[in-house]
Amino acid sequence: MPDFDLDEPELQAYTTSMAAPADLDNFWQQTLAQARAAAQPPRVERVDTGLRLVETYDVTFSGFAGDPIRAWYHRPAGATDGLPAVVKYQGYGGGRGLSHQVGPWALAGYALLEVDTRGQGSVSQTGDTPDAYGSTPSYPGFLTRGILDPETYYYRRVFTDAVLALDCVRQLDGVDPARVVVAGMSQGGGMALAAASLGEDVVAAMADVPFLSDFRRASRITPRAPYTELTGYLAAHRDHVEQVFTTLSYFDVSVLVRSATAPALFSVARMDTICPPSTVYAAYNAYAGEKEIVVYPYNDHEGGATFHQVEQLRWLAAQLDT
Repeated sequence: MPDFDLDEPELQAYTTSMAAPADLDNFWQQTLAQARAAAQPPRVERVDTGLRLVETYDVTFSGFAGDPIRAWYHRPAGATDGLPAVVKYQGYGGGRGLSHQVGPWALAGYALLEVDTRGQGSVSQTGDTPDAYGSTPSYPGFLTRGILDPETYYYRRVFTDAVLALDCVRQLDGVDPARVVVAGMSQGGGMALAAASLGEDVVAAMADVPFLSDFRRASRITPRAPYTELTGYLAAHRDHVEQVFTTLSYFDVSVLVRSATAPALFSVARMDTICPPSTVYAAYNAYAGEKEIVVYPYNDHEGGATFHQVEQLRWLAAQLDT
């Protein structure tokens, strides 16, 4: 796929047209306060994965409305000191995977909380967390579930789960609660940005080709799912266009990151037709904290893939002075 979006100088100056609703802060403060009032202490159970260098625990913590959310907690075997913790969120459709899928973070000496996404986990990696809430008519997928009202929108629950995962990881043995990092790719990258914006005391954020940014532009220029779920829905519900984008303004990470302060590492792929470069730059340019972006000029939505993991490992070690 050749370049199809703005050129580099335009990307560096690009800003979203999505505006913050007047009650944005109050909406999220109330949502998170209600979830925390319903929360229970995490349940933690050791799992035998057959791996000798990593210890793994099956964790269940309270998310939106106290709903149980599943996660894997991995840490280097035998570690007793408080470790920096990476809280990792999943790409669209994916779940926390199997217990032995640990990735590089625990092997690099970090604690890792691999968080399930409610209702997902049937694409690429399996999941174990249901989402039992109903929805008005929606387009197949997750992006339009409950989309006519911020109170009922699917990502209200998902973003709340993402923030409460930070509360959970700080309660786990072996974690330094003052050194919590968020990370993810695509949908996971959007969730990491939401958690960094809405959560407390995040020390670093890593968002790889993030999804859930600049919804209005994304719906107009990308030919691929998941954003085409929006265009499919609006093609049928022609009288709800502005109502839909009003709802999305509460969840658009190019809006939310205006309150983020943790240092952040982004990545963008110039030929990405799933999360177009301009939508990534919409979040990057709005991000209020110290930030860096790595550009992959000839890549689609795979972004930097394992090459970018090298950049992340180097960057995070420098941020945490480890």
